[in-house]
Amino acid sequence: MPRTPIDITVPDLSGRRAVVTGASDGIGLGIATRLAAAGAEVLLPVRNPRKGEAAISTIRQAAPHANVSLRELDLSSLASVAALGETLQEEGRPIHLLVNNAGVMTPPDRQTTADGFELQFGTNHLGHFALVAHLLPLLRAGQARVTSQVSVAANQGAINWDDLNWERSYDGRKAYSQSKIAFGLFGLELDRRSQANSWGITSNLSHPGVAPTNLLAARPEVSRDKDTLSVRLIRAMSARGILVGTVQTAKLPALYAALSPDATPGGFYGPSGPGHLGGPPGEQKLYSRLRSADEAQRVWLISEELTKVPFPNG
Repeated sequence: MPRTPIDITVPDLSGRRAVVTGASDGIGLGIATRLAAAGAEVLLPVRNPRKGEAAISTIRQAAPHANVSLRELDLSSLASVAALGETLQEEGRPIHLLVNNAGVMTPPDRQTTADGFELQFGTNHLGHFALVAHLLPLLRAGQARVTSQVSVAANQGAINWDDLNWERSYDGRKAYSQSKIAFGLFGLELDRRSQANSWGITSNLSHPGVAPTNLLAARPEVSRDKDTLSVRLIRAMSARGILVGTVQTAKLPALYAALSPDATPGGFYGPSGPGHLGGPPGEQKLYSRLRSADEAQRVWLISEELTKVPFPNG
């Protein structure tokens, strides 16, 4: 039975500058395409230039007049994050939208970033934390909205405070949940600190539900040489319209969170179907693991300490 098409209205974004991480494929590419088609200047910070060029070709097929370009970024390297920050600061253009979408998920064995952090925690959370810090003057200049993409995994597990880098006992799924809980707490604390310090930016969270993206597919860069059983099952369910979403619908919560006038600072947006796994985007109840302001402040302070990238106090 064919699905009923699901979509949202995207406003005219002419004159707006947007940055989307993880936009070389999957959900991020879909987000970037919609922003570019609506007239935004879209920057794609990518680790793999070949994939980035292919993404630009895809975007221009959908939006021939798209103003889209690549920048270099490896979120698993704090030096690379700092270099992108310096590049964009030199360009001197305000940023109006930042969608923190990139991520890695459950490598079969423990891996580390260039700076020695467990790969998922270092990439999904610490890399984005440092990126926002480096871009803060440009975000303030653009009175930006920052939307950070978490996951249904942020409704599971906990932060392993005694072993943040999973050096003593690695569990890929628990480490992934930790990275997304920390990232979500950061996104909410960013909004609180912006309000308290008059930074002029707003920050909220989105999650894509469950969809057949490449996160669990074969990925040589995380030593996964074949598709997981999970992604094969998700593909089958998605093709049959059972519970989960599609790559096309999975991009909508982040677009809604980033662009809708009804999306509020500090809000949380995801699919509104059964179990919040698929369906049209809407606001939803914040996961219990993301509700503690004290935990969020703790995440913030330890992230500044680990990355050595402080935010201003005012």
